[in-house]
This record gives sequence, C-alpha cells and structure tokens, in this order.
Amino acid sequence: MSQRENMIAAEQTSNDACVDGTMNGWFSEISDEMWPGQAMSLKMTEVLYKGKSDFQDVMVFQSQSYGKVLILDGVIQCTERDEFSYQEMIAHLPLCSIHDPPKKVLVVGGGDGGVLREIIRHPTVEHLDIAEIDGKVIEVSKMFFPGMSCGFDDPRVHVNVCDGIKFVGDAPEGSYDAIIVDSSDPVGPASVLFEKPFFEKIHRALKPGGVLTTQGECIWLHAELIKDVLEMCKGIFVGGSVQYGYCSIPTYPSGQIGFVMCSKPTAAGKTVDFSKPVRLPPVAPGKSPRVCSSGADRFDALGFPAGFQLALFPPLHTHGPLPARHVASSDLSSDELNKK
Repeated sequence: MSQRENMIAAEQTSNDACVDGTMNGWFSEISDEMWPGQAMSLKMTEVLYKGKSDFQDVMVFQSQSYGKVLILDGVIQCTERDEFSYQEMIAHLPLCSIHDPPKKVLVVGGGDGGVLREIIRHPTVEHLDIAEIDGKVIEVSKMFFPGMSCGFDDPRVHVNVCDGIKFVGDAPEGSYDAIIVDSSDPVGPASVLFEKPFFEKIHRALKPGGVLTTQGECIWLHAELIKDVLEMCKGIFVGGSVQYGYCSIPTYPSGQIGFVMCSKPTAAGKTVDFSKPVRLPPVAPGKSPRVCSSGADRFDALGFPAGFQLALFPPLHTHGPLPARHVASSDLSSDELNKK
C-alpha cells in the first residue's frame, strides 16, 4: 500500500499505549532544562554500544526507522537517516557565502565527522583543523557511522583531541577563513560555548572577511537564548553581519535546528549576506554510505538558490519570532515572507 493508504488503514493509538510504549524498547529524549514537557522517542531494535568516556555517557543503538543513532548524555546527536540535513547546512551556509573561496577552516566539536565530510567537498580547502574534546566520540563514530566518519580520512584533516575553547584561544590572530562550531546544547560545561569570551576568541581567530557558523538551538524552544546570542554577536562582529537561519530535521527537538551566522568585515568594510550565497555547494562524490557521501543528492535536488533559502526571522520579541514561510525562490526578503 502507499504511505497514504497505510495511514488511512492504521488504527488509532490510545494515550495509554503511548505511555506504556516508552517502557518497552523505546528511547525517549527527556530534558526538563532544554525541552520541558516534551520528548522525542525512537523505537530501538538493538543496543550496539554503551560506554562512558571521561566526559559523557555514549550509546549507539539501531532504530526501527532512522538507522543507527548516536546518543550522548541522553541526547540524540545524529541518526543515519536525517543527519545530512544538519551537516550540510552548518557547513555549506558559511563556505558558500564567504566572498573568497575558503582555504583554512576550523571545526570545534563535530567528533562524528559529518561536518568534516561536507567541508572536504570544497576543493579550495587546503587545511582543515578539528578540535574535539572527546576522543571516544571519534572512536565510536568510526566504528558505527562510516558514512560520517569518512570525513576523518582526508589528508587535509588535522585532528586535535583537546579543549576547543583553548584551541581557538591559542590560534594566531587571523588564522581561519571559516570556523564552524558543532556544539552540544548549552547545558553544564558546554554552556561556555554560548558565552561572550568564546565568541571573542573566534572573532580574533578569523581572518578579515572570515565567517562563523555555530549550532543555534531551536527557535520554538529557545527564543530567549537565541535573541541573547544574536545581540551579543552584534556587539562583537561590529561592521560585519549577524544572521539566523534554520533547517528541518525530524529527530531534533521540535523538528528544527538553527544556526547563528556571523561574518567579520574585510579591511575595506565588505561583509557577507548569508541569504545570498556566492557559489554552489560542491557535488557529493557518491551516494553509497560507504563512500564519503552524505545523501547530498537530496540536498542538491532542492535547487539553488531555493535550497539555500534561509528562514531569516525578524527581531526576536518576548512573544517569540514569526516563522518565515518556505518558498521555492530566494527573491523574497524575510519581511516579505512574513507578510504572506
């Protein structure tokens, strides 16, 4: 039967069945701090790995619908089915928007290798550093997620298992064309990745004209946090640009994740408009998960620049933002979109 026919034929599920189901082979992502009152649940078919690093609990399980799933401290990090949505956007938004083709790039976090996989698609990149604090994440990704960890195999990649904040702070001024922060949520020790001193270090480490993209949380759940980060960045990236965009990804809270994007102005005062990329994303080298491919055929099929249409939100008021509608053209501004 078709998907629609299956939905019509399906029996209604009782509330009691949903509650009981969470105790019978389901993983439920629960956080009273980050997404109070809601949870994402996935049916597990087999637990493949459970361990503990010096920093966090690590688990991998096979799910019924989303392939293998990586869990850190009870939070879904990625699934084989939908990881490409996040990895492609956080990597290609900055690298396709920067005026000069990027040559030297830094990733903070990103131990699963997915962001690396996307960056090495850019042929102009000559040197790619990754600063990941937890070597166990890299190890587990290489064991269970070859479609992402293939990013580590490129000779341009230089792996540093270390404190990413210190790595950025120790970098010479003006080192990088782009810095991508693939961070976890701002709970506990990771909260420093959302604070002013870290962004100031990033600004210093970027070359004039350089760009930053960092994981920007969920607009439906964290509007106040996002507003604070954007305002903070405007005070750091003076003369540059600060924008917020998002992509949809079903296994992240509320099915959405955002990106804070900043650019450092050039010596001539030129800056970046992330809603108007200046080059196409490079074509993926293949489609098999056992070669270095992300499923980017799906991404490229969205079209360009339609596939890069950012959901740019108006200023975040206390009642939350007005979401921009999805359109198949980038000819409309965010203001025009919100009038629709």
